Amino acid sequence: MNLRETAIPGAVVIEPNRFGDQRGFFSESWSRRRYEEAGIDVGFVQDNHSFSEAVGTLRGLHYQSPPHAQAKLVRCGRGRLFDVVVDVRKGSPAFGQWIGEELSFDNGRQLFVPAG
Repeated sequence: MNLRETAIPGAVVIEPNRFGDQRGFFSESWSRRRYEEAGIDVGFVQDNHSFSEAVGTLRGLHYQSPPHAQAKLVRCGRGRLFDVVVDVRKGSPAFGQWIGEELSFDNGRQLFVPAG
């Protein structure tokens, strides 16, 4: 898997390896061991899936304040989406900054977003 740091500390673009053949492909979307080796050590406890019927759908703001803050791993199972991360962690050197990343079924990218 390839990782690319972003301007927001802790937010990382992840490109899992895809192993393809005539049937399609196999990709490991999450491996605690591999992520820990890459410096991402979080205990995921929930997995969500959403679907937007209409092109141009805007989804809500995903933020939880302590003690309910949680990291997120965002990916796209069909089509494409543009995910935006805003650093609202008080005291962070990137406080108030944002990044955006296109995630799609075709590019297979994931975006890891740290808690906060």
